Amino acid sequence: MLLHIVARGKIGRSAEAELVDRYLKRIPWPTKLSELPEKGGNVAALPTNSVSVVLDERGSTLSSLEFARKLETWRDEGKREARFLIGAADGHDDAERRSADLLLSFGSATWPHLLVRAMLAEQLFRATSILANHPYHREG
Repeated sequence: MLLHIVARGKIGRSAEAELVDRYLKRIPWPTKLSELPEKGGNVAALPTNSVSVVLDERGSTLSSLEFARKLETWRDEGKREARFLIGAADGHDDAERRSADLLLSFGSATWPHLLVRAMLAEQLFRATSILANHPYHREG
């Protein structure tokens, strides 16, 4: 299953970009990162048999284990792609939120989109590590 991050805004050359790259390179599953402008630009149509995850402060908070189990379920169901959408400063519109298979939150605090990319990349690495029984994640 492809793990595809679609993020609004340009990250450029920055410490955050290096951190995102570091985690994405560690993930053993196929990954892709696409950037869109802050406004405009279209998200490519989601392939059939795929899931859409919108990162939104009103979404569900999942523990790392719960997040890993979501990925595991989607993988085992044969999903082609899990697409993670990170919005611009104003977040997502109602239509994007309604169309999501999962609204995911990293807590009630507001996070800059550059940090959300890094946090998502780390959680994807952590989740795939959990599923591979790798010792990176230490529970409890």
